[in-house]
Amino acid sequence: MSGGAAGEFKRRMERLSEMRAVRGAGITAEEEAALDAAEEQERQKRKKVSDAARVEYLIRDAMAQGKFDNLKYAGKPIPGLGEGYDPDWWVKGLIQRENITGMGPKAILLRTEDAELDARLDSQYSEKQVRDIVEDFNARVIDARRQLQGGPPVITKTRDADAEVQRWQERRSAVAAADADLSEPEPRRPWWRRLWSGSG
Repeated sequence: MSGGAAGEFKRRMERLSEMRAVRGAGITAEEEAALDAAEEQERQKRKKVSDAARVEYLIRDAMAQGKFDNLKYAGKPIPGLGEGYDPDWWVKGLIQRENITGMGPKAILLRTEDAELDARLDSQYSEKQVRDIVEDFNARVIDARRQLQGGPPVITKTRDADAEVQRWQERRSAVAAADADLSEPEPRRPWWRRLWSGSG
């Protein structure tokens, strides 16, 4: 529908609404028959407009009104477009959008906890704390696998406590070595060497 056709349609609809108002004021049978014929003609014209043309008109009208301006992903790639299908996409999206913690299916909670477990272990100070956290995590994974309450499947794997302690120690030693390299100041020359090099 072009702009001129839309304006013409709007004028016809206004004229029909005026005729309906006049109908209530008392009109003759001939005028009423003409009014019914005009309404039928408008209905037929609306039926002839295809759905695609109607949609195109509505989209162009919304664009002209600025309803598509400043959309969230305007000019940006749609997130998750190239990834494989995940049947739990809507639950994950809800949890992420609403920042929900501690609620939801155990399978999804365990997946998110598994992704954040290394950072949690790195914040611990002793090997016993690391072992306790890994053993607690493994017990909850095994318990979730035994549940038959439905929901998404539990695909989170248990972790070996000894391997996690070794990885924790390696990460701590790497961080300590990096901190030691950064914290070592450059050795300062004695005052008499600075004086000697300044005079020469």
